[in-house]
Parts: sequence; C-alpha cells; structure tokens
Amino acid sequence: MRLKTIFSGLISGLIAFAPMAAMAEEKATIRFILTGDHYELSPQKGRGGYAKLASVVRQEKVGEKHSFLVHAGDAYSPSLLSSMDKGKSTVDMLNAVGVDYMVLGNHEWDFGMENTRERVWQSDFPVLASNAIDIDGLPIDGTVRTAMVNVGPFRVGIMGLVTTNTKVISSAGTDDFLPVLDTAKLLAKELKGQGANLIVALAHLDYLEDIELAQSGLVDVILSGHDHYYIAWDNGNTVWMDSGENSEKVGVMDVYLKSYMKSGKKRFSWEADMRFVDTINVPEDRAIASKIKEYDKFLTAELDIVIGKTNTELDSRRNTVRKGEAAIGNLIADAMRNGVDADIGLTNGGGIRAKKIYAPGTMLTRRDFLKELPFGNVVVKLSLTGAQVWDVLENGVSEIEEQSGRFPQVSGMSFTYNPKAKSGARVVSVKIGSQSLNKGRTYTMATNDYMARGGDGYSVLKKAKVIINASNATIMASMVMDYIKAKGSVSPKVEGRIVAQ
Repeated sequence: MRLKTIFSGLISGLIAFAPMAAMAEEKATIRFILTGDHYELSPQKGRGGYAKLASVVRQEKVGEKHSFLVHAGDAYSPSLLSSMDKGKSTVDMLNAVGVDYMVLGNHEWDFGMENTRERVWQSDFPVLASNAIDIDGLPIDGTVRTAMVNVGPFRVGIMGLVTTNTKVISSAGTDDFLPVLDTAKLLAKELKGQGANLIVALAHLDYLEDIELAQSGLVDVILSGHDHYYIAWDNGNTVWMDSGENSEKVGVMDVYLKSYMKSGKKRFSWEADMRFVDTINVPEDRAIASKIKEYDKFLTAELDIVIGKTNTELDSRRNTVRKGEAAIGNLIADAMRNGVDADIGLTNGGGIRAKKIYAPGTMLTRRDFLKELPFGNVVVKLSLTGAQVWDVLENGVSEIEEQSGRFPQVSGMSFTYNPKAKSGARVVSVKIGSQSLNKGRTYTMATNDYMARGGDGYSVLKKAKVIINASNATIMASMVMDYIKAKGSVSPKVEGRIVAQ
C-alpha cells in the first residue's frame, strides 16, 4: 500500500461556505484484472488458458462495480491456431472472456499490418496503440488513442503504449512507432486536461522502457506485458504490474481513489494493492472450455499426422535455441537450404517457439512443426557477398547476453565468435562448407522473409539481391515438414557449426 497526494486547486469562497455535506470525503475503487502474452488456449502444466482466465475474471468482478479485464498485448500470435487462422480464433476467445481494454503487442504485427487491422476490427472491445501510426502518420485503423473511465466521482485516463522495437522484431511494414516517453508526456497532459484524476498506461514494453516510464512520473499506473515477468513494483510515485504469460498467474490491482478537503484545499489521493491469482487450482469455465474443445477437434484431425521420426534428441527450449547451436536449429536450417538449393541457410532462434524436448525415437507430426514455426514465414533465397555474410553473423551474436531471438541457427557454414568481445566485433572466423569465407565472393542464402525484411536487426539482408522473393516462396514450416517426410527419419545433432571461444 502506498499513498500519493496531489492538489487539485483552491476551494472557492462560495464552496467554502457551502454545507458541510458538500465537503464530504469521496471514495471509489477501480480493479484491473491483468493478463497478456497469452498464446495457449488450454492450460499448460495445470496453469493458465482461457477457460481458467474466464473463471478468475468472473470471481474477481463479483461485488466490484468498476472492474476491468485488461490485456497487455501479444494475443494474435504465436500459437498453433494462429499459424492457421492468423489470430482469428484468439480474438474470438478474447471476445468470449470479456476483455475490456487491450493494447497491441509486437506479435500483433506478425502476419503483417493488414491482418493487424482485421483483428482490431474483429474485437468487441477498445484496442489501444497510442504511439503506433500508419504511413500517413495517423493512428492504426480501428484503434483508439486514449480512453476515459468514470469511477464514481473520479475519472481514470488510459493510454496504450507499444514497444518501439516492434519495427524490428515483427512484420510492421510501413507502420511506425513513436517514442514512448514523448507519447506518454503528450497524452498525460491531454487526459489531465479532460479531467483525469489517475493516468494509466496499458503497455507492451520491454523492461528498460517500462523502467524509464515508471521513473518519468508521467503516469500513475503501468499495466504491462512483453517480458513475461511477474512484477509488482512501486517507486513511490508510480506502480507497475506485469503478470507473466498465458494467464498462469493473473494480476489483480485495486486502486483506491479518494478526494477530501484539507486546509481549504481539495486534495486527491490514491493507494494501490497488487496481487497474483495462481490458476493451478482454479476450475475452468465450462462455456469457454467447450469452445476450446471444438478448436482442439479441428486441430487434431488436421495436425496429428506423422511426417517422420527423429533418431536424436531435439531441444527447442528458449535457452537452447537462443544461446548456441541447437540440433533442431540445424534441422530447420538444413531443410531451408535444401529446399531452395542455396549455399548456406540461416534462421533466427527466436522463430523456434514450442519450448519442447523430443526424445530419440519420437514420431514427429505436422502439429509439432506448426507449433515450432508458428509465424507463417516463407523461405526466400538471397545473393550476398562474404562481407555481408560476416555482418549477418555479427548481428546474430550481438545480443547474446540477452538471449535475443536474433541468435542464428545455420546450415552449410560454421563460425567461431568471442561472446566477451564488443558487440559488432565478436565474429572470429567463418567457413562456408570446408573453406574459409571469402569476403569478396558471392554466396546464396536461404532465410525467412521476416529476416530478409530486416527483422531482428538483420538490416544487411535488405541490401542483398533477391533470387526467390516472398510472393514466390514456400511456407517455412511446410518446407521443413516436406524435408523430414522425404527422409523418413532424421538424425540432427550439435556438430560444431557455432563455437564460442
């Protein structure tokens, strides 16, 4: 609990002589139920999923007149279903559980900006993206810039802030993202001018952006997503909450609002309580669970088809594919290189998403690889110089400390790097096949269209000559599945393609 008091102006002489009842203390409470980064329809290891979220929302709204389910972004992607319907089923689910407000996250652009707009218009609730603009400098079609909520005698202003890194890590096209603090400053002023007593930022920001926003004092409350952390933080001026992923633990914040007279002045104060609701023992909402079963029936028929077998262990956990050479990364990159007959293959570890271990002897299904590669990317073929290949690898290992999604999984080449060296000067040596990289020679590369557009910081790929473009390309997951099916069984392993000194 903490208290913040601000002055709202001097009481006039007329009010000063009004009946005491007019000066009575006024109180109200607003409850925010926070979720975000929600990719899975069903519980994972007993926690989360939309049916459990619906039960928590129903319980937490009982007796609370001013209670709101808010979504902190990343819903349309990535998931098994979204790889098939581009997030349509997810928005159906958000509508069903009764989201009140949502901010767009970076994954809302995974299927391109036109799909972003389709999903926004499909939503039965206001969608915010206050710092996101289109090519004409206008708000994203269908979104609202700000919202104002009346809570008894008080007004609560809400803005939605999206990480500026969305331009790099998603497929935003010509959409752009204005600086977070500049936008917050402008909108806080506007909302206060409209009579807002409390300023709330519904945010999808990375950790450092959240910290900067909290320390700026521009907003009172931050309800955030993106980093998948559990955060209940108070710097004495601003409270900040983040509730992890998939509604495994749902955040609940109660903000107690009060106005009162003191020394002839009207004052406003607020206090906040924050807690998490662990969903491990929460029963599923029957109606929502029934909807999920229908989706599962559809998926089972289409996806539980065996495509081959792995003779070796495959590990797609985040710590594996974003930190070093991974057997599954080798398999995917090999399939891409083979599929377009390129000299080398390259894909980003962050695009491998199932976070799963496949034991030797596991029969692999369509479901497995649509879950591993959920973004619907296609395999393009580029021509680039050896010098450009070197720069590509420098970018790939530039954020190794953060286990960034840009970490490269490669085929047809190997390289050594020094993780302790300065970012941008870490690559030590590169081989194409068995030969040292020739910086003056031209090589062909198989990669995904997201990286080819400069995604994950691979801006050098935008300068490469395009041999197979995205419009003529094959879906990445399909290419990998065809590769496995043709072989019948695969035996990928870590073999020294990527070596840290």
